[in-house]
Amino acid sequence: MTEIEIGRAKRARRAYSFDDIAIVPSRRTRDPEEVSVAWQIDAYRFEIPVMGAPMDSVMSPATAIAFGKFGGLGVLNLEGLWTRYDDPSDLLEEVSGLRGPDATRRMQEIYAEPIKAELITARLKEVREAGVTVAGSLSPQRTKEFAKAVVDAGVDMFVIRGTTVSAEHVSSQSEPLNLKEFIYELDVPVIVGGCATYQAALHLMRTGAAGVLVGFGGGAAHTTRTVLGVAVPMASAVADVAAARRDYLDESGGRYVHVIADGSIGRSGDISKAIACGADAVMVGSPLARATDAPGRGFHWGGEAHHPDLPRGERVEFGPVGTMTEILFGPSRVADGTMNLIGALRRSMATTGYTDIKEFQRVEVVIG
Repeated sequence: MTEIEIGRAKRARRAYSFDDIAIVPSRRTRDPEEVSVAWQIDAYRFEIPVMGAPMDSVMSPATAIAFGKFGGLGVLNLEGLWTRYDDPSDLLEEVSGLRGPDATRRMQEIYAEPIKAELITARLKEVREAGVTVAGSLSPQRTKEFAKAVVDAGVDMFVIRGTTVSAEHVSSQSEPLNLKEFIYELDVPVIVGGCATYQAALHLMRTGAAGVLVGFGGGAAHTTRTVLGVAVPMASAVADVAAARRDYLDESGGRYVHVIADGSIGRSGDISKAIACGADAVMVGSPLARATDAPGRGFHWGGEAHHPDLPRGERVEFGPVGTMTEILFGPSRVADGTMNLIGALRRSMATTGYTDIKEFQRVEVVIG
């Protein structure tokens, strides 16, 4: 791969974001109604290839249930306000009204309340009783502490999500989470990430994960690039991890690990481009934060925004554009890709002549 000389002592390779690429139409087209956007991970089938990000601004127990009934997978943030407080409604209202330089400090105070195992059980039970697939997310730092409560509560799918998750975390302060042993001992499929390179993804796949998250999470609401200087453009990251999936498929004798793009998915075209680069599904936050029925009340934030020592996220204010139903399935009243995400994906696939997600991964892309 061609490298570019930054200076005499450092070379780098060119990487591309979703904005840098475009999908190429083919000689064949189809009707959008004949396109299937369903995907399956482990024993669970979903009618849309979209996961709701585990962020308090978009996923409450109620919205996770609604999202599941729409055919997606809503992932509940098990370190959020819903597992710290019996009823966080007033606090969600307060967070949406915070202004000025003290907003981060106040969020740190609100999220300093301890996580309660009994609330994890209660929230997951609420989702389970609604009859949809139950998914919850913990950071690697909290996984050991609360994993038993999560599994005992009857979770169907477990997500370990952080800014950057590795299979080889090194610490002299505490015993790190051994992902391979942990996943082996669980009876449920585990999705783990984020990662952004071929080698990191390959190592995560070797832990036994059912899916790998590509990206740094947080998307529009994180400032990791500004604070840490860490970022990888998503088109290149997804394509690199898709290559790791292909090579691991050969290495493991046929074990397929799903690639889920998590970050920089702001509009409908980004979903199509993520799948075109090799993703099986996407995890979205900011598009859902635009829903009038989202718990963030027009604001969007992730766990990075209230980190107790080094906040690297911010609350982003979005203008609501419609209900969650309209954002996913339309009808759209705007022409900017923020509504009818699934309708746009269907039309993109139909325009290029592909009938399902796996086929669409082979579509031609160009650098624009």
